[in-house]
Amino acid sequence: MAQLPDGMKITWLGHATFLIETPTGKRLMIEAFTTNNPKCPDELKSPGNLDAILLTHGHTDHTVDCVELAAAGGDPEVVAIVEVAGWFEAQGVKNTVGFNKGGTYEVAGVKVHMTDAKHSSSMPDGSYGGEPAGYVLEFEDGFRLYHAGDTCVFGDMALIGRLLKPDWAMLPIGDHYTMGPASAAEAIRLLGVKTVIGMHYGTFPVLTGTPEQLRKEASDVDGLEVIELQPGESIG
Repeated sequence: MAQLPDGMKITWLGHATFLIETPTGKRLMIEAFTTNNPKCPDELKSPGNLDAILLTHGHTDHTVDCVELAAAGGDPEVVAIVEVAGWFEAQGVKNTVGFNKGGTYEVAGVKVHMTDAKHSSSMPDGSYGGEPAGYVLEFEDGFRLYHAGDTCVFGDMALIGRLLKPDWAMLPIGDHYTMGPASAAEAIRLLGVKTVIGMHYGTFPVLTGTPEQLRKEASDVDGLEVIELQPGESIG
């Protein structure tokens, strides 16, 4: 199995939510869907102190637990596109940072590059949530991890691969609300990555795509490893 940098750990909390522990001991969460996440193990619904929470867009299945998690400990920076960050600031979240696509913000020693994503976005109350995004996280040792957010495949993933050079990618594969396995296979080709973690599948019956289907659809990609985690399982 492909190896992460020494001291780094990735835990899948189900759906599109991940907890990342960096080699320097920082704790970042991508997406805030734990307490209300039917696939998140009970012992991880309250994950403890966080240094940062990164949100890709405003939909409930990515943000609904953000206020609770931000207040739970660690005074995390809540990082998102400006409209999402502004909405959470209005909800009383103290430490929000809004930026935009093409920009980079450094949090907890990690450079967060915001990328495009093709989807929709609204906040839990139905208000405007800006545009959806993805992130390439650049860690201190140079390792780069791409979380695509909720998206279909799009041609400019080739630019993400060329400019930001992710080593690993977290890609939605569930279909219906995001790309399914066939489209995710094309995303792999465009990005040029060899190690992929599937996400946004299996949470609800409508999300039918599987890692095995992704392996089959991308069987032409030499050296590809599709990492299949169970909710609560870690790598690293």
